[in-house]
Amino acid sequence: MPQHIFLETNSSGQTKKFAGLLASVIASRKRSNLKNALVLALAGDLGSGKTTFVQGFLRGLGVRRKITSPTFVIAKSYKLKAKSYKLGYHIDCYRIEEPKELSGLGLKEILNNPENILLIEWPERIKKILPKDLVWIKFEYGEKENERVLKFKQ
Repeated sequence: MPQHIFLETNSSGQTKKFAGLLASVIASRKRSNLKNALVLALAGDLGSGKTTFVQGFLRGLGVRRKITSPTFVIAKSYKLKAKSYKLGYHIDCYRIEEPKELSGLGLKEILNNPENILLIEWPERIKKILPKDLVWIKFEYGEKENERVLKFKQ
């Protein structure tokens, strides 16, 4: 049975802070017997906090360079400073119409490497090629201007 967790944040700073803490917890856990990358599928409307979350998450894994949305380049990779993970990938599928458009990225190899973490925006566009054992995070607008609701489902 899937687990559901709900979280509210009241600012982009809070979203980044939570994402960084989550990344630290994930990085500190031992990943034994896993054969695939860790995939976080980030779904939600434009401006709902997906890229902000990615920025905080990657900062939490030691990335110091500027983190921007890969909307026009589709994917960016980052070296991580975590024991269990070596590379983080930020993939934005907003402009993708068919999963086969990602074939040039080597996505299959990236997904098959347990030392990788993938943060995928607009994952519903490539859902049929994603592994089943991923974490879905749905980003929604809250009632207040900067409030966001994050809904986690595994």
